[in-house]
Amino acid sequence: MKNFKIRTCTKEDIGFLAEIIRISFRDVAKRFELTSENAPRHPSNCTEHWIKDDLERGATYFALKNEGRIVGCAACEQANSTTCYLERLAVLPHHRKQGFGKALVEHILSEARKSGADCVNIGIISEHTDLKGWYKRIGFVEKETKVFPHLPFKVTFMSYKL
Repeated sequence: MKNFKIRTCTKEDIGFLAEIIRISFRDVAKRFELTSENAPRHPSNCTEHWIKDDLERGATYFALKNEGRIVGCAACEQANSTTCYLERLAVLPHHRKQGFGKALVEHILSEARKSGADCVNIGIISEHTDLKGWYKRIGFVEKETKVFPHLPFKVTFMSYKL
């Protein structure tokens, strides 16, 4: 990992956040054959409106900048006094496997601790076994898997105890 910085995003960052998320999730959409028709809320279809709604709902986005360029982002949303959600973790494909995703997750865990939460939850595509393994190596524990009629995949929920 090179010299990187993580900063809190503002409304001025909405455009590039949506672009980074779309680009970062394209390979996932392709791998699992997700389209705007069968999975309209998949991050590969992220719009500026989604980010704006997230911010208005109280989510905080963070951007990771490496060598002068934003290469990843993630959001933290406080669900209640004890639980935060890690959302939209995205690292541009050419910058993966350099520790940036883990750095963003660790930043979210730190922010959640500061907020008084005692756990951070995520939801991922159940069949995305390599991602599931990656989160387990960080310390997340698989909780449950659910079927949602409007989604073409099962969702596995994972949790990290702070």
